[in-house]
Amino acid sequence: MHSYIPLGSSGLKVSRLWLGTMMFGDQTGQGPANEMLALARDAGVNAIDTADNYAGGDSELMVGKLLEGDRDRWVLATKLANPVGSLPNDRGLSRRWIHRAVDASLERLRTDWIDVYYMHRDDVTTPLEETLSTFARLIDDGKIRYYGISNFRAWRIAQVVEAARRMGIPQPIVCQTPYNLLTRGAESELLPCCSNYGVAVVAYSPLARGVLTGKYARNAEPSLDSRAGRGNKRILETDFRDESLAVAEAVTHRARDQGMNCAQFSLAWLRANSLLCGVVGGPRTVDQWKDYLSAIDLQTAHSDETFVDELVLPGHAAAYGFNDPLFPVLGRISG
Repeated sequence: MHSYIPLGSSGLKVSRLWLGTMMFGDQTGQGPANEMLALARDAGVNAIDTADNYAGGDSELMVGKLLEGDRDRWVLATKLANPVGSLPNDRGLSRRWIHRAVDASLERLRTDWIDVYYMHRDDVTTPLEETLSTFARLIDDGKIRYYGISNFRAWRIAQVVEAARRMGIPQPIVCQTPYNLLTRGAESELLPCCSNYGVAVVAYSPLARGVLTGKYARNAEPSLDSRAGRGNKRILETDFRDESLAVAEAVTHRARDQGMNCAQFSLAWLRANSLLCGVVGGPRTVDQWKDYLSAIDLQTAHSDETFVDELVLPGHAAAYGFNDPLFPVLGRISG
């Protein structure tokens, strides 16, 4: 049975595993989605995650159908800020767009409220005060209960929290960030920053877009039904690297000695970090979701910390010099 913990400095209780629905409405149809939700409910998972731009809005539509008649049981999170149209104001964190986006999400989700409303990405073109005062009004209006941030740098998280406190309005309670055994950059600044400010951290891409399932073999063509085999842009520019595949191979052998598979070991390793509140699983199939659920109660040994640290240095990535193009280095401007 799943345990529940407060989400950051709030009274909202969530499971440590979230059902991520990025594939719903695109790679995952209604039937498998129904089965995944039923499995989640049986396992005690009470948190579900989507976004307005997943599958062009179809993910929210599917989640709305899934939760209809059972809405009170679920902690529902969705996001805004990424482009959902071609016009300049169909994105971002302006007051104008936030009001339009939240109403559209509420309609697609068939609900009167959103439990956690994420800023999906930073918007440096909009003043923080404009964004935060609008989120505070959404809370007052009952459209959202809490808000969070996603894909923000640590120093911007500090700015957001300090601005909210200065304005006398609720602060964000959660940050969603990429974090896994292969990509440990969050350990350097982001996790300590969030811990200091009472902001929970929920990791997405906990299995490195499938690399940490061990399904990719080095020096072999990936299966056509995998992300790498389909030529998915994000995995090819981030996790699908020879160094990462070598680490996954080593983890697979270590996990097998402990009666686990690579995915289970990788998820258990994440759970062992007390600075992490939870993980968002992003299954495409029912079997993939079962893998996530099977790892809920698994634990790694103390010696596994040393094993992983020797494979991937704390605060670093498996590939030397790796930097995700979604988070470019901004600390040098020549001239």
